[in-house]
Amino acid sequence: MKPFLKSDLKYILAYIIPVLSVAALQEGGLWAYAVPFVAFGLIPVLELWLPFDRRNVPAELEEPRQRLRVFDYLLYLNIPFFWYLLHIYLSRMSRGDLALWEMGGYVWTMSILCGVLGINVAHELGHHSRPLDQWLARLQLMGSLYMHFFIEHNRGHHRYVSTPLDPASAPIGMSVYKFWLRSVIGGIRSAWKLEVQRLRSKGISPWNWRNEMLWYGAAQSALLGAVALRYGWAGLGAFLCAAVGGILLLETVNYIEHYGLQRREVRPGIYEPVRPRHSWNSEHLLGRILLYELTRHSDHHYKSSRKYQNLRYFEESPQLPLGYPASMWLSLVPPLWFSRMDRLAMRWRAVGGQG
Repeated sequence: MKPFLKSDLKYILAYIIPVLSVAALQEGGLWAYAVPFVAFGLIPVLELWLPFDRRNVPAELEEPRQRLRVFDYLLYLNIPFFWYLLHIYLSRMSRGDLALWEMGGYVWTMSILCGVLGINVAHELGHHSRPLDQWLARLQLMGSLYMHFFIEHNRGHHRYVSTPLDPASAPIGMSVYKFWLRSVIGGIRSAWKLEVQRLRSKGISPWNWRNEMLWYGAAQSALLGAVALRYGWAGLGAFLCAAVGGILLLETVNYIEHYGLQRREVRPGIYEPVRPRHSWNSEHLLGRILLYELTRHSDHHYKSSRKYQNLRYFEESPQLPLGYPASMWLSLVPPLWFSRMDRLAMRWRAVGGQG
């Protein structure tokens, strides 16, 4: 089965969330909380007991696997799933027959879908070189009203990660709530600045039709208008709530991925190259599968063109003491987060990541 290994069948489990979401959004009642229960209840508990998996793909298989399309198809399938589930969600929320507690479960479920099927899948596709994949990445980001992420993440975050110049890298001592404002506002500003710089380098005005930020604004405004026309004001409000929820999930992940880690400034404004020690990793297998190896974040930053199926474990990468879902819960209580993570972050900074 090489270069598609038997162990790669595990990625089929990534569809637990979208398949469960179909039942949750159609059935309502207690089912409305099935996805949050699994994602932020069951999985964190299981990850406390399940062993880590630090195995890497054999080096000789990396290149053929990089070209193997089956891994891309696993990503593509999330796209129709996401838009179908968004339709179900908006249809149910606009009917007005849900109890308030059910609506809370629906919003939470769709927020998870915006973060996982929307932004996370877009993140992976956005690093592919194929124009189609990059177009699909923009489409998925539109579903969470976060299209500027395509510019800021690829051209800003990956360049300035773990430095004071990156709004998506949290300095030690900053709470996740303050970070949300810093990263969302700073990310939009950064994307606009990067796009203006690109156009001006070609002698083009920022207000030219080739400004991608203007296109993103127009596309997202058109989507909001279409939602309002099709599902009414209730549907529009539900869409905005889910989009905001998905954005906050993404930014919480950004928070835990680089919290307190710093690249050394070798001279004013110039920093050492990005190394695996500049991102927190998690080798908890369930999180790795459900997020398409996003939790092996060190290698993603070390070589962003490496597709998810090839991302590697490094001994020099700092490891989160908990999996991603549990770490996100912990970050919501700043005193607990600081007491657990500040000491670890300072240790890694002091020894240069050779923990």
